[in-house]
Amino acid sequence: MQKRALLTSLSLGLPLFAFGCASNTTGEGETSGSNETASANGTGRINLVANGEAFVRQGFVTKDGWQIDFDHVYVTLDDVKAYQSDPAFDPDQDEEIQAQNEVTLVSDPTTVDLAKGGENADPIMVTQEKGKAGFYNAISWKLATPEQGEQNSAIVLDGTAQKNGRTIDFVLNLDKSIAYKCGEYVGDARKGFLEADSKTELETTFHFDHIFGDAQAPADDAINTGAVGFEPMAKLADNGTLKANLQTLQQQLSSENYQTLEKAIKGLGHVGEGHCAETTT
Repeated sequence: MQKRALLTSLSLGLPLFAFGCASNTTGEGETSGSNETASANGTGRINLVANGEAFVRQGFVTKDGWQIDFDHVYVTLDDVKAYQSDPAFDPDQDEEIQAQNEVTLVSDPTTVDLAKGGENADPIMVTQEKGKAGFYNAISWKLATPEQGEQNSAIVLDGTAQKNGRTIDFVLNLDKSIAYKCGEYVGDARKGFLEADSKTELETTFHFDHIFGDAQAPADDAINTGAVGFEPMAKLADNGTLKANLQTLQQQLSSENYQTLEKAIKGLGHVGEGHCAETTT
């Protein structure tokens, strides 16, 4: 995979947000917690996509100076539902989505490779389902262990890390079952408005800088203070190879680093730059 020199916060064209996470404000200057709803007659199609952002497609430098390039980033989605919620769901305040209408987008564990395609590839299409016209302003999904196929973890990170002439080929199996509840997509354009005989897009977004940090951000930025980085994992490599699951990492990382890693994994799920409420299942 071709390495990029620098990763900027404009990699997805999101000029209002810096370093992965920010306040829940849309690119049109409206808060995702608005009570706006849409209603219409008829049905259309909802496209569900999964996005690992430029961190996955182009590579990045961790907070502790490791250049990471991914060959594959597998995530397994399950029980994905889209909602027309009234009032709008706020993951920082609300416990439940007040659904006026809901559509099941994924009912069985479905694995996608977020690193598939080139550096500028579109988010990965997961499925397309029929839905009642209106404004889909909330979504829920789970990260789950695959029931079939070659992968056996909810998250599999397969790639290469380089620093100071040292190269480590790594495969990290992070098998953590997590349920997310999210409000409206936050980004440079609003999503979820479905008109009859038309289509709209909903996105599950994964921020892997939460695990590894970002050299482009200040050291005291939350994206770095809350990340474990790659250096603690690099110390576990043997002859340039690191293969580990969560059980191995729990045994071999310090207690502080493992707790930081667990918290970072829980915080992976977003809707664009919008945060989600998460629970470990």
